[in-house]
Amino acid sequence: MNTVGLVYHPEYLKHDTGAGHPERPQRLETMVKHLLGTPLWKNLLHLQPEPAPIAWIHAVHPETYVSMIRQRCVAGEQVLDSGDTHVCPASYDVALLAAGGVLLGVEHVLSGKAGSVFCAGRPPGHHAETSTVMGFCLFNNVAVGTRYAQKKHGIGRVAIVDWDVHHGNGTQEVFYEDDSVFYISLHQFPLWPGTGAKNERGRGKGEGFTLNCPMEPGSGEKEYLEAFQTEILPALDKFRPELLMISAGFDAHRDDPLANINLSEGSFGTMTKLLREVAERHCDGRIVSVLEGGYHLNALAKSVEVHLSALME
Repeated sequence: MNTVGLVYHPEYLKHDTGAGHPERPQRLETMVKHLLGTPLWKNLLHLQPEPAPIAWIHAVHPETYVSMIRQRCVAGEQVLDSGDTHVCPASYDVALLAAGGVLLGVEHVLSGKAGSVFCAGRPPGHHAETSTVMGFCLFNNVAVGTRYAQKKHGIGRVAIVDWDVHHGNGTQEVFYEDDSVFYISLHQFPLWPGTGAKNERGRGKGEGFTLNCPMEPGSGEKEYLEAFQTEILPALDKFRPELLMISAGFDAHRDDPLANINLSEGSFGTMTKLLREVAERHCDGRIVSVLEGGYHLNALAKSVEVHLSALME
């Protein structure tokens, strides 16, 4: 059985986004409660992170941006952008802990202590651009983890597959001119944030290292698997990643309130198995999966269970 790590910390619940906000602590509370009732729980390698050192945050985000978030959270501001990124005084520290969870996941996978790791942190990250707070996201956790793998461990080629229903504009922006990171996204289109068109392929030496697979509203597993077979898997085999990262949003589930894609929890298991096969071909099975969206509590919990089961098989 493949050793699978689960990164979690109860401090993640202290990021209080206020009543009615979809990215709420109950997402993780429900997920953990559900997993505790499954046979999976005792077979997971349970990992508790520490806050990411600021130097690793600065590998993606400039000091002025990081200081702005810290100062505004401490000052008690409740919204950091044009309307949807809600915070509380603890949010800066929790965001450091979320990024630290991904660093811990990368460390365990690259040291061989785990075959793969799922990082169940919040706030999420893939909408955070280099210097812009967006879409519930403060720091781009998967981007910070990618730079850590490259700069600390000497990993040359990292692939990031983002199946969150919303396009990961932040991750795309961070790596848009970088040929060492291959960013792949499947997302409903058109949908917020409005990026992720087919013709967005990278720039400069990064041209061809961004692959967007926009999915029409109402798409389901058939359309997603067709994108995998015809575009994503051949592209990954050509790139030959040394580490595979997943931006694992589960809001493409048919029950999710924020979009109109018709995946089931089983669909996430199928996609996970396909990516495991890629990882086994090219990078000794090394996968670090990072929670992004997923706002129907029960659908999220069940989808995470299926995702973890597929990583563990």
